[in-house]
Amino acid sequence: MKILLIEDEIGIASFITEGLSMEKYLVDVAYEGYQGLDQAIINDYDLIVLDLMLPDIDGITVCREIRKNNIATPILMLTAKNTTEDKIIGLDAGADDYLPKPFDLNELLARVRALLRRSQRKFTGEVIQVANLTIDTTTHEVKRAGKIIPLSNKEYKLLEYFMRHAEEVITRQQILDHVWESDVDPFSNTVEVHVRFLRQKIDQNFSKKLIKTIRGTGYKISG
Repeated sequence: MKILLIEDEIGIASFITEGLSMEKYLVDVAYEGYQGLDQAIINDYDLIVLDLMLPDIDGITVCREIRKNNIATPILMLTAKNTTEDKIIGLDAGADDYLPKPFDLNELLARVRALLRRSQRKFTGEVIQVANLTIDTTTHEVKRAGKIIPLSNKEYKLLEYFMRHAEEVITRQQILDHVWESDVDPFSNTVEVHVRFLRQKIDQNFSKKLIKTIRGTGYKISG
């Protein structure tokens, strides 16, 4: 899961990022409203954590602009304001949940999980299968022909993204956008290296190869 955090206070942003990263979420951080709005429009995120008070434009405006662009990504709004009226304004602007500061990290993580479950309920606890390859999205257990295949965190995220889009051609840029943080060097060969590692673990000992290279376009996993 990839999360956009829009928060101008560096200490709070670092605190939230560390907590989300420990739960295996990928996190992009924007420290200003316009920057966050641009990232929300350009990139695909599973969740946006948005501070109400920002140095250039306020979070309400950012939230409204995100919704005006027909982006349905769940938004968790953070604010030091805790009146009922402020909550109503935030929710009416398009936020899905509202968490007042100061907050406990565990409560933030619980709200993040709840919003992600709500928006992607069909994936919760799902076992995805392509041919004789399966992944359990709850336990992150990967099996081929019944044999458990250990993967690194990044290899698992890459494989899950492939399998959620089985039979589709996935471009290199799509992989960077959905599996890597935004600060990755787009000219590095990190995607190619991780696909090669994944192939060695998934396909090497089987006559039928599932991960295919589509020349000039990208990759596809299919049975």
